[in-house]
This record gives sequence, C-alpha cells and structure tokens, in this order.
Amino acid sequence: MSSGNSIQIIPRPSNERGHADHGWLKTFHTFAFAGYRDARHESWGALRVLNEDRVAARTGFGTHSHQQYEIFSYVISGKLEHQDSMGNTEILPRGALQMTSTGTGISHSEKANGAQEVHFCQIWASPRPGQGQGKPAYFTRHFTDEEKKNRFALLVAPDNSTGVSQKREDSGPAPIRSELRMYASLIHPGISLVHAPVGNSQKKKGYIHVIQKSGYNVAQGGGITLRIGSQSDGPQIELREGDGAYLVYEPGAELRVENDSRGVAEVLLFDLE
Repeated sequence: MSSGNSIQIIPRPSNERGHADHGWLKTFHTFAFAGYRDARHESWGALRVLNEDRVAARTGFGTHSHQQYEIFSYVISGKLEHQDSMGNTEILPRGALQMTSTGTGISHSEKANGAQEVHFCQIWASPRPGQGQGKPAYFTRHFTDEEKKNRFALLVAPDNSTGVSQKREDSGPAPIRSELRMYASLIHPGISLVHAPVGNSQKKKGYIHVIQKSGYNVAQGGGITLRIGSQSDGPQIELREGDGAYLVYEPGAELRVENDSRGVAEVLLFDLE
C-alpha cells in the first residue's frame, strides 16, 4: 500500500463466504454466523453480520429473540413479512429498509410474503458503548431505484447525526445506535462513482458488497464486474456478484467504483469507525 491518499483493499471473494442451502433458505455469511466459524472474519468495525438470504415463498424464520444488536434488513426482491413483540406488522417490498434497535430484547419473525421468494440482506451492527441496553425501537424507510441510480444513497446513519429523523417512518436514513453508515447504489454500465468516507477517525474503515442478483451461486462470483480502487493512486481490484472487500482509508482517500460490464450493479457500501 502506498502512502498518501490511498486505500488498502482486502478482497472477500463470494465463494469463500460461509454458505448453506436448507431448501427453504439459501444463505451466505460474510462474517461468522450460525454454523459458520472463521476467526479471520468475525467482524469489521461495528459491522458484525452481513448475510445475503433467499427465503422460499411462504416460508421463513419463526419467532426468535435478539438483544443488544442493531439489526436491519434491505429488501432486494420479493416481499419480506415482519412481525415483532413491539406490535409491528409490516410487509416490506423491494427498496425497503427495516431497522430494529433490539436493546434490552425483542422477539420477531421474518417470512417471505406471497408466492415469490424474498431476497434480502440482513445486517447486524454493534452498538456504541452504553447504547446496547436501551429501549427497543423500530424504524422503516423506503428508497426507490431512482434515488439510488448512479449515486451512493445514504440508507442508515448514526442516530446522533445531523438531519437523521427519529420518527418510525420518514424520509432519509434510518437511525442506528452505532458508528456505521450504509449506502446503496444501482450503478449503470460505464459509470464511475467516487465516495469520500464520513467519520471521526483519521484512518477510516469501510466495506463494500456486490449483491448477487443473478442467482444463488456458491462457485466463483459471476454476473456484473466492478473495478474498485483509490481515486488518486494504487491498484484496481475486480469484484463480481457476491464479492466484497474490506477497506482501510488513509486520511483524504476516496474510493472509486466503476461498472465496466453490461448490466446494472447493486452495491452496498459501509463507512465504519
């Protein structure tokens, strides 16, 4: 890694993720989760879980409990049906972002609604110190494809950030009790985007994930091809669907993401302390 405004990029190939096919559930685990254990991939900054799930029609996760973590779901296709012990019942379509600050504890269920499989990412974040035992809270946000077209749209941001609404349903990012920001983008062919991370630390962390939209594939990633690297210097790294990468930004560094394939890439990008 060179000095100056550079970025250290550590690829996380899709076929090296944990994965499981339970029939009703086809899932990938970027970080250690359930039966997947790997000391090299336990967490990254506040990011603790990044699961890419496909749940068969009219099936799903029965009622189960969580506490302490900030848990949110990003719906890619189909409809996700959510019910919880706080009395929330919702059907979440593509583009929905559902956030639960589990705090002292909640129970919930998540199922595929209707006759179509639901494809979504479930993400857990560790709360800021002292925030893990707060009162549980629930939020939903909805983002259109147009809002994410060829830009990094901010979907999740720390609850103490300027302009972040604490209303259950509102515009703008969902509030999180964690030092994490999540962006989503639909990057069209031939388009390059540049991202400057937000945060308080001098050397910032990040993570990028290319959603696997071409179907559940446990082999080497296929589909869309992205090239990522520092805006100023350094090598370019190729990512395909399902691939991700750990990022460490030097002060002033900016990430450049280019879609050099023929299809539209759906990407999640995280800023982390």
